[in-house]
Amino acid sequence: MKSFGETLWNSLPIPAFLLDPGDIISEVNPAAELFLNASVRSLRGQPMFDTLAIDAPLEDAFRRVRTDQSSLFINTADVGSGERPPVQCNIQIAPMIGMPGFVLLIMEPRQIADRLNRAHSVKSAAKSAIGMAEMLAHEIKNPLAGITGAAQLLSMNLSGEDQEMTDLIVAETRRILKLLEQVEQFGNLRPPERRAVNIHDLLDRARKTAQVGFAANMRVVEDYDPSLPSTWVDGDQMLQVFQNLLKNAAQAARNERGTITIRTFYDTSLRLRRKDGTAALPLQVEIVDDGPGIPPEIASEIFEPFVSGRENGTGLGLALVSKIISDHDGWVSVNSVPGRTVFRISLPVAPKDEGVEVPKSSGEG
Repeated sequence: MKSFGETLWNSLPIPAFLLDPGDIISEVNPAAELFLNASVRSLRGQPMFDTLAIDAPLEDAFRRVRTDQSSLFINTADVGSGERPPVQCNIQIAPMIGMPGFVLLIMEPRQIADRLNRAHSVKSAAKSAIGMAEMLAHEIKNPLAGITGAAQLLSMNLSGEDQEMTDLIVAETRRILKLLEQVEQFGNLRPPERRAVNIHDLLDRARKTAQVGFAANMRVVEDYDPSLPSTWVDGDQMLQVFQNLLKNAAQAARNERGTITIRTFYDTSLRLRRKDGTAALPLQVEIVDDGPGIPPEIASEIFEPFVSGRENGTGLGLALVSKIISDHDGWVSVNSVPGRTVFRISLPVAPKDEGVEVPKSSGEG
């Protein structure tokens, strides 16, 4: 493989194996190395059936592909090895044109395919839900303002328990107004104006804001990779993402003293397929808290609007994070167990000819 072919092979985001006529591994791509936790050097020359345990009739599948010179698909087969438990994958086997007897084995882990499909469905559903909520917010705000004003007028001539009730009405209507403003903010988010930005400058601003406010009782640990290149984002919107994630981490502690870790590092393994090709997202930011974790019943829907694991939570903070990251062609994921929740954001590198923007001082911290 040379030039374009080698680039294409290395860019494949899912495991791929080139097998010779004897089903010996001739080549593997970087995604396959990660999948098996083994180097290409150790895998070359190994019998495929000694390396992978696939719950499917592959001998017959290979024979048909080599005979018919046509591709074959196998849906939902368990794939494992001596180093890892089985993972459900969709499998494609294809003949190599011009290389008699050689076949290409490609495996797509189902959790990746399912998540991408779910993300598309969630995005469509979220767009409809937010659109309806925007219209309702506009119509509800005016009568709510009237209720607030009437309750305040009533409270002027009341005392004791009656005044407590009007104070409660005012407090609750203001809480609803705040929620409606969040809905409108979600729907009115402008397209990102991207520039080359130092990700650590944004994280420092978000940390300072958190430590003088909602995370004042938390210990914040920085674990930065100082060699990271600039990222290609809208600085204001990405600052909002980091503030939302830090606030979410602080609230997870339930007002108890806990630790938030902010980590940055470089990882070239994540690539997303888009209409215009495959894009790398090597810049990684993790926000880690030691709270109780996300309730399992909502873990798969945590980025959807109006889904929250907290009492009185609006469920819009993480939905806004997901929307902003999606608008930046990035990726956000979460891994949560009791005592450790990790939100991970993957972002692109800024083009080499773009100068770094210095974020404006927020006057915070």
